[in-house]
Amino acid sequence: MTIHWCGTGLSSGPGLRRLLESGQKVVVWNRTVEKAREVVGDLTGDIRPYSLDALTAALQPGDIAVSMLPADQHVSIAKACLAKGANFVSSSYIAPEMRALDDEFRAKGLVSVNEVGLDPGIDHLMAHDLVATYRASPAYHADNVLSFVSYCGGVPKIPNPFRYKFSWAPAGVLKALRSPSRSLKNFSELRVNRPWDAITRYDAPLPQAESFEVYPNRDSYPFMEDYRFDPAWKVRDFVRGTIRLNGWADAWTPIFREIEGLEGKSDAEINAALTARADALLKENSYAPGEPDRVVLFVSLKAERDGRAVFDQTWAMDAWGDARGSAMGRLVSVPVSLAIETVQAREFPAGVHAAPHDPKLIAKFLGQVTHLAQYMTRVDHLA
Repeated sequence: MTIHWCGTGLSSGPGLRRLLESGQKVVVWNRTVEKAREVVGDLTGDIRPYSLDALTAALQPGDIAVSMLPADQHVSIAKACLAKGANFVSSSYIAPEMRALDDEFRAKGLVSVNEVGLDPGIDHLMAHDLVATYRASPAYHADNVLSFVSYCGGVPKIPNPFRYKFSWAPAGVLKALRSPSRSLKNFSELRVNRPWDAITRYDAPLPQAESFEVYPNRDSYPFMEDYRFDPAWKVRDFVRGTIRLNGWADAWTPIFREIEGLEGKSDAEINAALTARADALLKENSYAPGEPDRVVLFVSLKAERDGRAVFDQTWAMDAWGDARGSAMGRLVSVPVSLAIETVQAREFPAGVHAAPHDPKLIAKFLGQVTHLAQYMTRVDHLA
């Protein structure tokens, strides 16, 4: 069984190196071979120029193809896996086109594992753990009113005036600001076209008190089912969102106004404008060599009855770059490597999956993730 790891960008190194250092048989694919050599050339010489045709030709039954390439390339690689009898792993959200392959993966006894990076990934594991803990607790009751929040973000460890730094091309960050979101707020659906219209304060349960700015992203609703919320539960709030340093909204106001000014323009004009802005932002707000990044993640579940909290727990994580490299790289790619090992051990059933629900796998993954962060704990606010 060969692991075909495609893409050696900034979020790939630690997990890929972990597999190579453990003696796994890995073929490394990257569009630029020299860049891949800079990441793992000291551990392997089997580095090949990536193309879908070359990868497809190399795949053998039982192999695992790992896509750390842009998300729009995952489905084509997954289809190549189906054609060649191989399994697939990525850290990205499950696109509708990927989910549509579920029946075919099941029929062939193959696995497509997605959403096993940081966000999505570690946040899912924390949510599954909190829901299972709540269900098993004496506080569990059908009449409880529930509130769930999950906030994740990469921020500079050393704050700058812009309150954000880019470790790769920021065009994706800017495009995300144009994406609407849907979440549940005070028993009502909250639809937001612009994130800056829904920024609120979040007080984080860290050893040293710290507040952040947060806003909802994507569509939170499908994750109620994924996190196994009972449809009969009384849910007041359910939001998955992004976290930023305090002062971010003020610092980014000119960017927000610029994005608002793009409304009504053609896709080509919008892409050109965002690309130009992204290039300028990268020059002004990129990480210096060796400068530490920071990742914060908070996932909370609270249950109230008769206006009183009966269950209130939060998974809190704070990680930053150190001698091991960037926090973002560790937290995205090491869980991916764990998912690969889980596929090898046949612990995922056939089909298209996100991060595991199985309590043993959750414990294994979170146990490993604990070593990747400088601070990570499950806080019981009622203890």
